[in-house]
Amino acid sequence: MQLTDAQRLDWLRLIRTEGIGPRSFRTLINRFGGAAAALEALPDLTKRQGRRIEPPSRAQAEDELAALARLGGRLLATGEADYPHLLQRTDAAPPLIALRGDPNILNRPAVALVGSRNASTAGLAFTERLARGLGEAGLAVVSGLARGIDARAHKASLHTGTVAVMAGGQDRIYPAAHAALVDAILAEGGAVLAEMPMGWEARGRDFPRRNRIISGLSYGTIVVEAARRSGSLITARYALEQNREVFAVPGSPLDPRAEGTNDLIRQGAILVAEASHVLDVIGPIIERGPDPDAAPARTKPDLAEQPDFWDEIDLEGRANLLDGGADLDPVFDVPLVEPDEPTDDRQKIIALLGPSPVGTDELARSAGVGARVVQTVLLELELDGRIERHGSGAVSLVNR
Repeated sequence: MQLTDAQRLDWLRLIRTEGIGPRSFRTLINRFGGAAAALEALPDLTKRQGRRIEPPSRAQAEDELAALARLGGRLLATGEADYPHLLQRTDAAPPLIALRGDPNILNRPAVALVGSRNASTAGLAFTERLARGLGEAGLAVVSGLARGIDARAHKASLHTGTVAVMAGGQDRIYPAAHAALVDAILAEGGAVLAEMPMGWEARGRDFPRRNRIISGLSYGTIVVEAARRSGSLITARYALEQNREVFAVPGSPLDPRAEGTNDLIRQGAILVAEASHVLDVIGPIIERGPDPDAAPARTKPDLAEQPDFWDEIDLEGRANLLDGGADLDPVFDVPLVEPDEPTDDRQKIIALLGPSPVGTDELARSAGVGARVVQTVLLELELDGRIERHGSGAVSLVNR
């Protein structure tokens, strides 16, 4: 299938209409036979629900397409050749998704690699090793462009192929400091995807929406570091619902950043200590064909013990007008404020430390400071009794 220009405008107007999400979009298309007919029927249909909703004008849709084109992007529709095949098989696939970059990478076998924004040095180092190993094996790495684990996963897989999924519009990179990373992804043949309109500033509930796309693009999702209420666990939950594999990297029981991943393993996720552990599971699934649903996923973690907030997330984040549903507000529907990244060298280094020993060279690289600065800060921390030195020259935080 290939949409005409007129059909693409109609699709865009329909999905940008207030209250229309992926599922209600599909219901409208099936009920009325196409987007044009659905748009014509929509005002009367919504009026019968107690409020009249007008779709965006044709001129507004044309303006959005033109703005995307100026960035070098375009819209992919479900059913079109370039639309990601794995994502299309999910229940709530975006009818339209904005692409910048090489579409070919979207249909390469891929894995998602996600984790904490406030990652430890050990977590960042393992993420880099894992992403490089998976990339060298031919897999694309998908992540969410966030600070910490996501950013390191993208950087480590730039040369082998990476896909960044944004929570806002294509012209609203979040965090803004990652604009250079986006440029690098595009320059190296990767891709950047966004479901939301041009000009859309990411809000809290947009991140769970984005996470279903991250897992939907991938044969499996790997969580490196995650606290118990981390958004990375939402990605794992979506992967499970999409019949994809769920992997987790174990961490120290003393590190709060590992509580979520350790819980995932306890609940049945596959433990990952090296890239081969992922490849051993994903490889046979890829060999069976492009449909991950052809056979049941080997691992089915039981995430029933997760907090109640799982059930409060609406995948569409909007009302289903045909069912007369109320406009739901997920728990994440709040303005999102990115925590300030530490600017003081001492605070940067402390934030990267954890119970797991880490080498001073890696600590310096992750903090972006010189080795002499690291040694000075570590000496101060040692005198204060806050770190422990190990025989290999590595250091770790003292749990007290």
